[in-house]
Amino acid sequence: MPAALRQPADVRDDTRQHEDRDEVPVSRLRVPVQLRWADMDAYGHVNNVQMLQLLEEARIEAFWSHPDPGEGARATAVLDAGPGAGTVTLVARQEIEYLRPLAYRRTPVDVELWIGHLGGASIDVCYEVLDAAPGGGAPGGPAPDGAAPDGAAPDRAAAHGAESMPYARACTTLVLVDTATGSPRRITPAERAVWSPYLGEMIALRRRRPSEAG
Repeated sequence: MPAALRQPADVRDDTRQHEDRDEVPVSRLRVPVQLRWADMDAYGHVNNVQMLQLLEEARIEAFWSHPDPGEGARATAVLDAGPGAGTVTLVARQEIEYLRPLAYRRTPVDVELWIGHLGGASIDVCYEVLDAAPGGGAPGGPAPDGAAPDGAAPDRAAAHGAESMPYARACTTLVLVDTATGSPRRITPAERAVWSPYLGEMIALRRRRPSEAG
């Protein structure tokens, strides 16, 4: 866990439509994450390394269980990350594309997460870093002005125009490891059941051709 973990304001479910999947609804998790002044670099925007920490904090909020979850408990937050936990999650691979600079602001950014692949002992977590939804509404509450009803994702293109473009897209491959054996362990049926509704299209990242390397 990061030494100075920012606490996201809340986590909301976001049901969106994937055009490439015959309009089958795919749920996404939306985690608001607060920026810190220390995230900025000399160019006045979020440093590329700190952007990965924003994703890490959203991922922890979405998938790690909490000792005192209260009313904001998420069904997806089932991984025990406390002292003596039987499972640890290790990052096996990480890819990110920076699409536009993210300047400091006092309001949170939204990190949308979904699962691009559920393997036997690993998951691919996909992300987009976006401007916060207009009005921000609470989970399950009435849709704010300009927001889509029934908890659906707002039309960012209409609300923000060109500003609806993500700041970054990324994918992290996580491997679940048994702490007693040090070996990967299988995703349990209970974990698969709560994560499957968030299984969607793998995020499309630009792949570098061999001729472009080095």
